[in-house]
Amino acid sequence: MKIKLVMLVCGVMAFWFQSSFAQTTEQKSPVYSHTDTNKVTTSETEWKKILPAEVFQVARLKGTERPGTSKFETSKEIGTYYCAVCGNPLFKSDTKFDSGCGWPSFYEPITKTSIVYHTDKTLGMVRTEVTCGRCKSHLGHVFDDGPPPTGLRYCINGVVLDFEKAKTAEKSYSKKHKKDTSGGK
Repeated sequence: MKIKLVMLVCGVMAFWFQSSFAQTTEQKSPVYSHTDTNKVTTSETEWKKILPAEVFQVARLKGTERPGTSKFETSKEIGTYYCAVCGNPLFKSDTKFDSGCGWPSFYEPITKTSIVYHTDKTLGMVRTEVTCGRCKSHLGHVFDDGPPPTGLRYCINGVVLDFEKAKTAEKSYSKKHKKDTSGGK
């Protein structure tokens, strides 16, 4: 019984530490901005110090998160998706769709310069890798099996995404919700 309790406490402490570490490392990023369009030239050594381990693994080492683990995969919230590494705007939520692939999917980036395309010949196949147009972090891949109007599916690792709700949508929802709870007054 004592062993189970100790394991539980250790697990909770590890989760708390990881959550706290991720929050403080994100706050330390000197390049994170939703408005700065300057290219980022941070060294891999510095990225490793700044980024949480799971973000560094995907963004800088071209890793892949497990399918079905992203909180953004099934999200229906209205807003903007940003690069979690540098804050570069990447996708609007109205271009997000359920592709069933296990990762958040979009059919169009915000601008042509939000994303950079590279040929990826790893794993015995040829694919198109997509990286952040500002910091060059690995985001995922783009495929030509998406919906209209582009026919593209940007399959993006959720761990390298940040999300900000649309302010007008949030205000509208809050206003409507307030009316509903006050009897329409």
